[in-house]
Amino acid sequence: MKRLLEAELIYGRLLDISEPHLIARYNKALEGFGLRPTALTQFSIDMTGFSPEIAEEIGDRDYLDPNRVNRRFIIMTPEQAELPCVHTSFSNTAALMHEFFNANSRAINAITIKDALYGEIEDSVSIVDDIDDLLSINEVRFRVLSAEDMLGKAAELRGLVDRLKKVPTAWADDEMLTRMVELAKLTGDIRQNALVPDQLVFRHEAFWANHFGGVYVFLDDKTTTVICDPSVPGFRRSRPWQVSYVAISDHARIYDFLASTKRLQLPQASWVEESGLYQHRADMVVRGLINENDPTADLANADRIWLQTWMHRNAAAVAKDGAYPFLQEMIRTVTATGTIKMQDVAPANRFMLVRAAPAHPDQWLVNRLISQLVPRDFVSRFVFDKQGFYDAYERYSESFKAYVVATLTGTYLKDKAAFRHKLYGLREE
Repeated sequence: MKRLLEAELIYGRLLDISEPHLIARYNKALEGFGLRPTALTQFSIDMTGFSPEIAEEIGDRDYLDPNRVNRRFIIMTPEQAELPCVHTSFSNTAALMHEFFNANSRAINAITIKDALYGEIEDSVSIVDDIDDLLSINEVRFRVLSAEDMLGKAAELRGLVDRLKKVPTAWADDEMLTRMVELAKLTGDIRQNALVPDQLVFRHEAFWANHFGGVYVFLDDKTTTVICDPSVPGFRRSRPWQVSYVAISDHARIYDFLASTKRLQLPQASWVEESGLYQHRADMVVRGLINENDPTADLANADRIWLQTWMHRNAAAVAKDGAYPFLQEMIRTVTATGTIKMQDVAPANRFMLVRAAPAHPDQWLVNRLISQLVPRDFVSRFVFDKQGFYDAYERYSESFKAYVVATLTGTYLKDKAAFRHKLYGLREE
């Protein structure tokens, strides 16, 4: 992982925490979770407050994710809203955190001047034993506390203000008035500063969970669709009257589901040629083949002539694999006819030709699923499924790891938004 760290391809863009007062607040949050305080004088955090350095110190990457459900969070600053979410068990954790930040920005801005917020994203289950436990999560509630008890002090001051307004003799209570002054020095004027979050309950939309090797859950008006390995506990047994179960290996049914629910953008010359997606995937296929046949090959310095020479010399292997000739044929077909008849394409090859419908709310989740079904495209895997990418990266040869890092830093990291828009049609919100 050293190359990934140096290239900021893992734990990149995190927020540095080194000021003593911020470390003290973070430690109070850790103690609130029943964890020992950190001895570190500097560490970095992601959107949820997860710190890879503290995870290493504690010896537990799930210190903010016990049982991989009811995710904990620590908010030190509003700036965390712009950070990545680098360690989570649910793909929509970042989306839920964004909703929380957006819905409660005034309170977060006010509180984090003097305090830190911490708590849990509470689901309806405390542990996941089977698919039914995942399906029972319809909404989540943010349970919020504050390290310096700023929320408690604001609530106390609010109660005293209300008493002052409603009880005629309250003005004569010197002890109460003194307490109000003490609290106001800490909280400021609570009539102007909203110190209590406005919205704490949010809908749990379509998601991927890393339980049981990975489970995709898609929600439609009257049905729920689960895509995962058939060996997962509860597969085809949990709520069969309202849940459709699809095996992750059943490419035909996955394609039919995504296409019929308009979650896919099907081949049309208008976007295929502009995006360059097919040529990108063809390049990924060739380089993946080279690595599989010769793990020591120096792909980082391989130019187009070298690649063409390798394909000529290994024509039998390229033909047997079939993916590269198939993509070249599809490029010619879409150029000549403007489209591709997907019913004539083998189900296992269809996902090389599609991308998530850019306007669909599930676009990121669908692209994540596609990247899992087109594993040689490590760039797409990195963009949409970092956990899957990191797992695959560990199995790469040293030479291929160097090539992968050079490719990602030389393409995606240069301008992420532009790259995502060109290849996948995604527009930043």
